Amino acid sequence: MSHHKQKRQLHLGAFIFGVGHHVAAWRYPETDTNGLLKFDFYRRFAQTAERGKLDMIFVEDIPTLPEKLDTAVRHTVPVRAEPLTLLSALASATKRIGLAGTVSTTYSEPFHVARKFASLDHLSGGRAAWNAVTTSMEITAQNFGRDFHLDHALRYERAKEFVDVVTGLWDSWEDDAVVADKASGVFAHPDKVHAVNHQGQHFSVQGPLNVHRSPQGRPVVVQAGSSEAGQDFAAQTAEVVFTAWQTLEEARSFYKSLKSRLPLYGREPESLKILPGVLPVIGRTEAEAAEKEAQLQELVHPAVGLGMVSNILRVDLSAYPLDGPLPELPDATDVNGGKSRYQLLLDMARREQLTIRQLIARVTGARGHRTIAGTPVQIADQLEAWFTQEACDGFNIMPPYLPGGLEEFVDLVVPELQRRGLFRTDYEGRTLRDHLGLARPENRFTRLAEQKLV
Repeated sequence: MSHHKQKRQLHLGAFIFGVGHHVAAWRYPETDTNGLLKFDFYRRFAQTAERGKLDMIFVEDIPTLPEKLDTAVRHTVPVRAEPLTLLSALASATKRIGLAGTVSTTYSEPFHVARKFASLDHLSGGRAAWNAVTTSMEITAQNFGRDFHLDHALRYERAKEFVDVVTGLWDSWEDDAVVADKASGVFAHPDKVHAVNHQGQHFSVQGPLNVHRSPQGRPVVVQAGSSEAGQDFAAQTAEVVFTAWQTLEEARSFYKSLKSRLPLYGREPESLKILPGVLPVIGRTEAEAAEKEAQLQELVHPAVGLGMVSNILRVDLSAYPLDGPLPELPDATDVNGGKSRYQLLLDMARREQLTIRQLIARVTGARGHRTIAGTPVQIADQLEAWFTQEACDGFNIMPPYLPGGLEEFVDLVVPELQRRGLFRTDYEGRTLRDHLGLARPENRFTRLAEQKLV
């Protein structure tokens, strides 16, 4: 009996970032700047993404002001909703779309994280995902009682142990532990609830979790690093990877590199989905899209653009001529920040021989992610090209301004992708794992018990 292999389809996330991803979004006339931290604004975003049948909405987090106080608050919008609070509220306003939130492994504790995301998975009916990041911004340390930011290698070492502990806690109740038998008075089988008894280099956690096994088995684990350490971490732990690339060649190289590492950890290529960020500037005509992009760029305050590039490159560029090249900069291996984003900017500047002014223009929209301006058909063409040439498994869509930026994508680009058979016309399952085509994870304690019986 032959089995017809279903055509591979895109996975799409909707990435909410303030009132839009473009650094000048708050100044753009069509942006609802008053929506910041208003529930109706976020509900509209989530329901629009769900109407488009997207896999998930994604909320990032920066637990600090991204720059010096004066620069951060004078010309940019550094206000961010706390992800778990926001996603918990949005769980009640949506039915099917996944809910992914960022919590740092550098400035959190495993038991807290495990408990919060397991709770969200229960309360949303199996739609939770945790973006496990290692915070790259050095100034964050001073908000958490530390004088110094952990070294890059140590951050990833801590992160791996952190994720091990969290997934262990998520497994600490077996699927059939809870019986809630009123007649006998037994709520759960003690032999199916396990202490994790973790004693590691960074954490000591007894467990078990005080939340039973959640609908997805475990929330989906998302990761965002693209450095060598980040790729190894992702290959071991991640089920979705958010990344940033400018060219098809770079994206294909990263895709191949990361997927090739999976067998080292006993994993199949399909068990991890790679979703680069893309900022779509959509016009009904090419000229309209170009005009919209130019208008957004004109609203960028010069100090903001210079500060953003200086921040990523860890060097004060104010002393250098804007129409000259970047100064000589250290190799990425010597940087204790976001190595992959640092390297991406350096490569882009050198490859295209950009001046500092030109680099600022390229970065202020999507902060290193790819910007595509054009008609819905042109944008669909570019997404299809990357997808079919194995540069990605889909995209994390970064609307330049809100709410219109996402509504245009859902109303104009999604139908074009559906027409080409590249994207679903309706949800087939109920959980985020269903949307992503990810298996429900086996419980490690159940597996250990079965191995003892053999």
